Amino acid sequence: MASSNALATTLPAPAKALNHITVIDLTRVRSGPTCVRQFADWGANVIKVEMPDSEDFSTRHDPDFQNLHRNKRSVTLNLKEPEGLEILKKLIASADVVVENYRPDVKFRLGIDYESLKKINKRLVYVSISGFGEDGPYRERPGVDQIAQGLGGLMSITGEPGRGPMRVGIPIADLCTGLFAAVGAMTALLERDVSGEGQWVQANLLESQIFMLDFQASRWLMKQDVAKQVGNDHPTGVPTGRYAVSDGHINIAPTPAMWKRFCKAMGLEKLQDDPDYATGGARRKNRDKLVGMIEDLTSKNTTAYWIERLNAEGIPCGPIYTIDQTFADPQVKFSGIAQKVKHPEIGEFEIVGQPIHLSRTPSKLATATPEAGEHNDEILAALGYSADQIAGFKSKGVI
Repeated sequence: MASSNALATTLPAPAKALNHITVIDLTRVRSGPTCVRQFADWGANVIKVEMPDSEDFSTRHDPDFQNLHRNKRSVTLNLKEPEGLEILKKLIASADVVVENYRPDVKFRLGIDYESLKKINKRLVYVSISGFGEDGPYRERPGVDQIAQGLGGLMSITGEPGRGPMRVGIPIADLCTGLFAAVGAMTALLERDVSGEGQWVQANLLESQIFMLDFQASRWLMKQDVAKQVGNDHPTGVPTGRYAVSDGHINIAPTPAMWKRFCKAMGLEKLQDDPDYATGGARRKNRDKLVGMIEDLTSKNTTAYWIERLNAEGIPCGPIYTIDQTFADPQVKFSGIAQKVKHPEIGEFEIVGQPIHLSRTPSKLATATPEAGEHNDEILAALGYSADQIAGFKSKGVI
């Protein structure tokens, strides 16, 4: 087993589930930090390795950076210096997981690729995140979220017909890639318990985005049906969609099995057995007319009126919030997903916690994002470096 105890943290533990795992975080931007955050929030001992002159320092106190890097420690290492690389390799020798999202060639140039590092730690789970993969014709291309959304087909099915391609309002390719990478790493850790060896885990934005196409991808692969933009309407489920109400808009999403109950809730009993609407295929064929009839009714009453009426019949529905309204919602408040954390310079603030709940070993936000190099002395001392050596590293710009 990798000697994780050698690098044990003195910070308050955010959770117990993964506190036997040490993760070396070599990532930046979003997909990589999203992966590592899954480890940090469940109690892993995460050491974030940063360049001493990183451009991230100027944005460190911004909401985005604070949201991505909580529950970690930070050490600054100049990997252009041989001593910096030596320190990194000592960290990795005692680690369980390394996560990196360098351009594919960088890790080989630095000698910190998987094949090189497994020679010093055969149990290492090495996670690489890239735009398009570690091989193939696009290997060297820079890849970011919006490019993956376009190449991966998502923008072609997002937005209203005739308005042109539309990106999703969150960096969904980045986020999903990070989450998939975390699942891959945890799967490799479970397999390591059997084999005793680590392995190279790879995830990329393009394949993650294609995976997230889900049934839209299957429609093409199985039936050569190219999905198009349908705006707020569901691609296949009718009458699921957005409807105008007297004080804004509402989402209504009955399943096919709910059709008769939905008609009852809307006062449209006459449509229950109407051949133009009685089946899913008929409703898709006559979507525009059906949606018009429904919206004629919804527009005459408020969001609250329709939510109460539809919920009484067990029909999925809900308001369409702005983000401030989302966090004011009673169910969201009850969930506790907005959690407080205290930073020595910024003060106390809230960020989003984990949406996963474990009954015995829950996660929590124990510490805010560290300052750059905040734990240099502690971590280097744990590696066996003396105070004089650490001072020397500082004077030479190694840390």
